[in-house]
Amino acid sequence: MDVVVVGEPLVEFSAERPLTDADTFRLSFSGDALNVSVAAAGAGARTALVTRVGADEFGERLIRFAGARGVETAWMHPGDGPTGAYAVGADPSGERAFAYMRRGSAASRLTFQDVLASPAADARVLVLSGITAALSGDCAEAVRHAAKSATGHVVYDPNYRPRLTSPEAAAEMLTEIAPRASLVKISSPGDSSALLGTTDPRETITRCLGLGAGAVAVTLGPGGVLLGTAEGVQEIPAVPAPEIVDQTGAGDNFTGALAAWLARGESLREAVRAGAAAASVSLAGQGGTGRVAGSAEIESLLS
Repeated sequence: MDVVVVGEPLVEFSAERPLTDADTFRLSFSGDALNVSVAAAGAGARTALVTRVGADEFGERLIRFAGARGVETAWMHPGDGPTGAYAVGADPSGERAFAYMRRGSAASRLTFQDVLASPAADARVLVLSGITAALSGDCAEAVRHAAKSATGHVVYDPNYRPRLTSPEAAAEMLTEIAPRASLVKISSPGDSSALLGTTDPRETITRCLGLGAGAVAVTLGPGGVLLGTAEGVQEIPAVPAPEIVDQTGAGDNFTGALAAWLARGESLREAVRAGAAAASVSLAGQGGTGRVAGSAEIESLLS
């Protein structure tokens, strides 16, 4: 596989109004792992998602949804527990409120044996997330095992969610995974403030490199990305978005396209540029998988 993603897909109920007022919802599928997988597949990478879904109608639909978008579904196993879900009110400003329904979900029962039975270790790029690690103790162990056994690039996104975990626990997981990560992708100030105690993007790079990360991509929203390595820091501008409908999943689309570009042998800089282009395109869609950039579209934007 070019890209393997380990994590949690979710049923998505999205509304065009804030959740406090919305009464009509659109059914789709999202979750950070699914968003990354669909984005990587859309960008041309042979991609697999390693997860568990509920042995229910939503689980069946979720597998079909991923497969229809080019994701290899052989390691999306139905099992105990329901398929997790969330509701989101679309807000172009990015100040969104999510309501999650995921306690005891099938994905939270993922174990390191699921990772062991998958192609994660041999993937050109393995994508792991702090959200996955925060779902349960078994999921945290699965993330640790995946990082330790990887033979290709490891991309880690802390993706801190205060409803799932504490800053201390999320920072501890970042500290564990960073030495095995080719790239830590971290948002500032969202993740960096909570996990590293800084809102300074350059200090964020310094601290992540100090944890042992091979490189750090600090995403700054419309401010673009700072890419830091031991050789120095590069500023990579954002790609202007022609249309902004919803920011849900923009960071995941960034990660998916970045992983696809890394898997095909591009430099870190070019991979980050591809991620920025994909994130820009994704803003035109509603929900995490509403608008996904294709490989040719990304290349056109970069040129």
